Amino acid sequence: MDLAAEAFWRVPGSFGIARLLGPAYSLRCVVFHDISADESPFTTGMNVCTAPQKFEGALRFLVTHYTPVRLEDVLAGTDGRELPSRAVLVTFDDAYASVLEVAAPLCRKYGVPAIYFVNASFLNNQRLAPDNLICYAANTKGMETINAAVHTVKGAEFTPLHSLTEVFSRFLPFITLTERETFLESLRCLAGISEANLAKEAALYMTTEQLCSLASFDFELGNHTYSHVHCRRLSQSELGQEIDRNKAELEALSGTKVRAFSQPYGSSKDLTAELAAHLQHSGHEVAFLSESVANLKGRDLFHLDRVNPHVQSDDTFFLDLEVLPRLRAIRNRVSMTLV
Repeated sequence: MDLAAEAFWRVPGSFGIARLLGPAYSLRCVVFHDISADESPFTTGMNVCTAPQKFEGALRFLVTHYTPVRLEDVLAGTDGRELPSRAVLVTFDDAYASVLEVAAPLCRKYGVPAIYFVNASFLNNQRLAPDNLICYAANTKGMETINAAVHTVKGAEFTPLHSLTEVFSRFLPFITLTERETFLESLRCLAGISEANLAKEAALYMTTEQLCSLASFDFELGNHTYSHVHCRRLSQSELGQEIDRNKAELEALSGTKVRAFSQPYGSSKDLTAELAAHLQHSGHEVAFLSESVANLKGRDLFHLDRVNPHVQSDDTFFLDLEVLPRLRAIRNRVSMTLV
């Protein structure tokens, strides 16, 4: 893949060739998470870390070849105003402090605005996000402990999980909020984890003071649910708990309106019709996924997609941002015609 990316990038007119795959690619959106030089037991195996030097390289690439835009520019497009050529929107998910400490100053250095989608539940490091808790338990206690906790929810007949990827794809999306809490409580006990102490020691997430300073870096706050959940099995009351509560707390802390939502884990299967209706009714104006598919011209603002890129080099970033999303969009359109 790296050789293919390098070959494509070095061909003269590579952007023009990419356009032949789908000329209506209107808005590029990228998503980052933890901007950290080193992974930790809380993140190893989750593919959420980007080294600061790689992130800075990505920003240089974006300002050289694209036009960074704000959410305001994206929303203005609904009034008939066209986005600039190769418009790109930079976003971040989760509540990692590294975004404020490392990424935000670099974004300001290169003049790149951004949206930071935050879970208010994890601010001030009083608890761990479920993903980080699960990751820590897997890396320190092994998958046997994870499976033992899974059995408290699914029973011994459930096929064992062999990796974190399977936990996030085969298990978590299909359980209720109540079942998730049962699983997490069992995991804490089996792994001997004191979550409050561990969260304070790790200090993974922003404080409320840091949250309030984001605006000075030209960052807008967005909604990422209160406790980072898959939404496909949420009841109406749980939608209020996860969506409305998070929006209200972020607005109260920051003094700014929260207009955008990003779906944790980024799957379109979680952005149900019920969720989309709830988002619009609660004052959200746009919703984002993370399936790395090109946003074609005229795309629904409540189904905008983002690329979770590999930023090892300019050529791999180009492939992730220009070529593969177009191919996935073509695949999806063909699949729809065959249904």
